[in-house]
Amino acid sequence: MPRYKLIIEYDGSDLVGWQRQKNGLSVQEVLEIAVERFCGETVVVHGAGRTDSGVHAIGQTAHLDLAHDYAPLEILGALNHHMKPAPVAVLGVERAADNFDARRSARGRTYRYRIINRRAPLAIDRGRAWHVGPELDVAAMHAAAQLLLGRHDFTTFRDSLCQAKSPVKTLDRLDVTREGDEISVVAEARSFLHHQVRNMVGTLKLVGAGKWRAEAVAAALAARDRREGGPTAPPEGLYLVRVVYQGE
Repeated sequence: MPRYKLIIEYDGSDLVGWQRQKNGLSVQEVLEIAVERFCGETVVVHGAGRTDSGVHAIGQTAHLDLAHDYAPLEILGALNHHMKPAPVAVLGVERAADNFDARRSARGRTYRYRIINRRAPLAIDRGRAWHVGPELDVAAMHAAAQLLLGRHDFTTFRDSLCQAKSPVKTLDRLDVTREGDEISVVAEARSFLHHQVRNMVGTLKLVGAGKWRAEAVAAALAARDRREGGPTAPPEGLYLVRVVYQGE
């Protein structure tokens, strides 16, 4: 039974997230319906990251098994045709090893959070970035972000419904940069806790606004208590950018 690796892009604004839900249409369901329309097979599409409702992706990775051997380009064209008009696109398809698992085989994940920092409301980027009016101090945000790097108990930045077995994660990168009105927060790690990136961004925003000092971020991390952290940034600014596998 051939296994295929997919690279997927989607606008999560009107979707309930990656995983199938009873309360609306998910990315996973869009893909699985398209597969059935293409070849009549009922499959489960396994994603590398279970993004939440409203969260976007430009490099989600998934895998699926089919009973028959199809050319990757045939699958790519068929899935994109049958997913219309859902805001989901398959960017690439390739044959994968039988033991490849989009989630378990991943060696790293990169997320980007977009903040548009200007007084004027959003038009083009509405639903695709967090609009923050008052000017933020990006240098202070970046300096505070570096205090979160390394292996820590990230309970302070973990959602109460997180199902991870351990709150201990290793954060490899957390950079805050500005280009014009746009502030980008780029986070890299092998894996993340539920809402970890959004909770870190919400906390760093307090630093940028001058409400917290960097020392307060370190103290919040050490407290290992969600109540000691900043607010959860809204989902519309978050993008799953890339999933990395061994050899890449």
